[in-house]
Amino acid sequence: MKHRVLAAAVLAVLCTASAWAQRLPTVSLPPDVDRVLQDYARAWQANDTAALAQLFTADGMALPSGQPPAQGADSIRKAYSQGAGSPLHLRPIAYGVSGDLAYVIGGWGGAADKPDFGKFTLVLRRQADGRWLIVSDMDNANAPQRPAPRPPGS
Repeated sequence: MKHRVLAAAVLAVLCTASAWAQRLPTVSLPPDVDRVLQDYARAWQANDTAALAQLFTADGMALPSGQPPAQGADSIRKAYSQGAGSPLHLRPIAYGVSGDLAYVIGGWGGAADKPDFGKFTLVLRRQADGRWLIVSDMDNANAPQRPAPRPPGS
């Protein structure tokens, strides 16, 4: 019985490690959508939270990992002030468009030649002037979250 449990545990670890190591292929984006990702990465690296907020629609929402939703420019600037300023590479792995809405699903990391640290989804809306702006930006890390500590006596 111990061997079966040990074998199952080893198999679970190997499957999990394999899933983490999986790197989905990068897709090409139309230039006007790719511009959003490039501007986002540039503003992030420059710690320019005002420029990041300008990439969103007026009612846009940032949904960063480990934080409550941030809606509107002031909230988005505050939410991003906790992490912006580090190297960022955004790698699209899926894209679609329907009318004035589009989505990009991707991975994010510190450099193009390194593994992704996490993943993201962007929902974009085309504006009257043709520019795409972010309606929703949700991200999370690839590393598993630690469970919350148990209260004493539970």
